[in-house]
Amino acid sequence: MKKIILSAFMLMGLAFSSQAQEISKNALGLRLGDNDGFGGEISYQRGLSDNNRLELDLGWRNSKNVDAFKLTGLYQWVWNIDGGFNWYAGVGGGVGNWSVDAPGVDESKTFAFVAGDLGIEYGFDEVPLLLSLDIRPELYFSDNYYGDNFGPDIALGIKFKF
Repeated sequence: MKKIILSAFMLMGLAFSSQAQEISKNALGLRLGDNDGFGGEISYQRGLSDNNRLELDLGWRNSKNVDAFKLTGLYQWVWNIDGGFNWYAGVGGGVGNWSVDAPGVDESKTFAFVAGDLGIEYGFDEVPLLLSLDIRPELYFSDNYYGDNFGPDIALGIKFKF
């Protein structure tokens, strides 16, 4: 237990002592992934400081008989690895709706969720593009949520920086 606590303090110290880098003030693009069906999200990032930003995503998912949409908000911390490579972590949540349209079943429910975010990104200097790969574990809160109450949302992103 002492080792876990010591490791947590060391990681927090590393995070707070890391170098600040220039992140774009705004970025707009797509985030494509697979969580209970393939789908995409329109993604907007707003830089708040040198290493913090807000991300808002409006997404949709689609599988055999289930369609869903969701609105996600995340607060992210960004750390530079080298040059244009950054890694980031964040927390947030959102709301959404899913509907089932299968033979004999016609159901729709609204849900809320909390989410974490962990990813890596590369920002080009020559062109205003940002490529990312991240995982967003989501925990859903709703009575009778379709499927599991947990979803590991893994996605690739491409954004235009401005």
